Amino acid sequence: MRLRQLRHSSKASIALDIPDLVKLWVVRLFVPLGGQQKFIKDEGFREDLWANFFGAPEWINDDFADVTTKAVRIHLREVYQKYENTLAGAKPPEQLSTNITRLSSMLGLSETDSRILELAILFHTDHLLDVAGDLLGVMFSSDRVSWVLSSLLKIPVKNVRDALSARGPLASSGLLTINPESYSSLKDKFNVLSDNFVNNLRYSDVDPLFMLRDIILPGKPTTLRLEDFAHIEPELKVLLPFMQHALANHRRGTNILLYGPPGTGKSELSRLLAKEMQSNLFEVSSEDEDGDPINGNRRLRAFRAAQCFFVGQRTMICFDEVEDVFTGNGVSYHNSGMHNKAWINRMLEENTVPAIWISNSVHCLDNAFIRRFNMIIELTVPPKRQREQIILQACQNLSLPGDQFLHLATNEHLAPAVVSRALSVVHCIREQLPLNYIPMAVEQLIHSTLRAQGHKLNGTNKEETLPAVYDPALVNADTDLLAVAEGLKRAKSGRLCLHGLPGTGKTAFGYWLAEQLGLPLVVKRASDLLDMYVGGTERNIASAFAEAQEEGALLLIDEVDNFLQDRRRSQRVWEITEVNEMLVQIERFPGVFVASTNLIDSLDQAAMRRFDLKIRFDALTIDQSCVLLERHCLHLGIAKADANQLRGLASLHGLTPGDFAVVARQHRFRPIEGAGAFIRALTEECGMKDPGQKKAIGFL
Repeated sequence: MRLRQLRHSSKASIALDIPDLVKLWVVRLFVPLGGQQKFIKDEGFREDLWANFFGAPEWINDDFADVTTKAVRIHLREVYQKYENTLAGAKPPEQLSTNITRLSSMLGLSETDSRILELAILFHTDHLLDVAGDLLGVMFSSDRVSWVLSSLLKIPVKNVRDALSARGPLASSGLLTINPESYSSLKDKFNVLSDNFVNNLRYSDVDPLFMLRDIILPGKPTTLRLEDFAHIEPELKVLLPFMQHALANHRRGTNILLYGPPGTGKSELSRLLAKEMQSNLFEVSSEDEDGDPINGNRRLRAFRAAQCFFVGQRTMICFDEVEDVFTGNGVSYHNSGMHNKAWINRMLEENTVPAIWISNSVHCLDNAFIRRFNMIIELTVPPKRQREQIILQACQNLSLPGDQFLHLATNEHLAPAVVSRALSVVHCIREQLPLNYIPMAVEQLIHSTLRAQGHKLNGTNKEETLPAVYDPALVNADTDLLAVAEGLKRAKSGRLCLHGLPGTGKTAFGYWLAEQLGLPLVVKRASDLLDMYVGGTERNIASAFAEAQEEGALLLIDEVDNFLQDRRRSQRVWEITEVNEMLVQIERFPGVFVASTNLIDSLDQAAMRRFDLKIRFDALTIDQSCVLLERHCLHLGIAKADANQLRGLASLHGLTPGDFAVVARQHRFRPIEGAGAFIRALTEECGMKDPGQKKAIGFL
């Protein structure tokens, strides 16, 4: 291809409206930094962008002829020298300069810090500078970045390295870090807080705090009161004065961790805490102004920026969903500019603004981080009495009597947020709903949420299998149950083990005993406590005892043999740890604990020593069976048994109150015409337990 000489002079002017400082940096990227090599190699001078910038329209070659490389180099050098002579003292755009000065004053940035930040902002907002930076290719190391910045800014490379270090103000404030990824363009090496923050710095005349508005948001107001968190009153008695002290004295390293299941009020507690402290609260956003999620590392850098921006103010910072930042192995370091745990440890020890960190679980946190929190508070679902108050308060907005919904409070998984969201939905459409349908709609919404969360739905606290009135005189126990109840009223604590055949009234006695003692009742079955993951069952056991203690309730655990198997027969470690946890919790529990089992012979020997009293429940005596039959006939409105029928009843062995309850339930869909039919049904039930009992009774 024939070459032709460049026929224009370097005196041609650059017509583009570009800041002088950008022009200077562009020619430095081209000439002393070597961008011209890629420019010439790739024939980039055929593009209008650079032809116009360098005042060389003849570079645009429509007939595919080329210009000599030598001519291009000469022209680039001439333009470079011209702008070094005339623009060496060029300043950044006025608005950017003003905003950088504000930040420098607020955050204590050095002159080098400010110049580097200006350069990074212009690389992110000026397309020409970004394209020119691409001519240098990918940046393979932070050292090369430092060298390039040193050449562009005419600052000693050591000063640049110091300014970009992890302990420098730029990185520690989160304003600017260097991307550790090897294959990045010069622009992409600069990790900035957010695009909005960059644009605000470049173009907007606003308060520096306003520049963070897409990543740091003012905390929302709360309608809750301290009384709504009565179940953590001991923790609040420490937390409130500690936070007051931290704010008044600008205490460094103040960090509170709140964790627990979703919907238990962790975020609301952080807002209530700020309200009680008469402090501002800012929350680290999890999404930007466009609604797109912000990754964990950007959120962490926003937190670091807020720490610098709010220093010395009566302010707290809330960081929700810490799972975005922390992992089970420590901290997520990808693209964060942090290379070890030491950095996050220092942050938790040196932060100047008190911080509240919120998580659904502590399992995402490394132990090294956990021990650096001043206080760690678990928020569980409130106890039943508080759940009732939450429901009553929420129902006021619906102008409905809250007692219509109080039975919902028996569900131990009913978090406050589930109630408030369900009632808010119904409140929006209450004019379109029939009045008598509103309670059903509330229950439907709550149950659907609980079901989606994997929780079981409770009915009422009463066993449908029980007769209308429970009478301990109709239970064949080896101990005077009335005397036991009277004794527990006086002692207010005790540990009972109820054992015997299924259906003999063990569980029913637990319900009756709670009523006699005037105590709430917490009932746990094996299915409630067993967990498929190692350690999960132990946590559920501990949680059950904690719940009962918080509510001042009688704790009843059915099928306790699942957790107290003789450890000498254990084949797996977790089988032993479950027994150990149950034994420890039983011994520490200060209230009334009732356990039931059909397999007492399989219990661990140490378990037997933990129970103050072991009560055996046997099958009914003949007299008890006759009285119980009479009561059921009266309750069902059917004819009583005559003498012959009672003799037939007496021939049945092993009858239990549970057998009578089963037959009574059958009456709902298979009407029982009289006592004879009731006894025949009892005979069938006995036959299911002992085939030898299944025989005809001729006089029925």
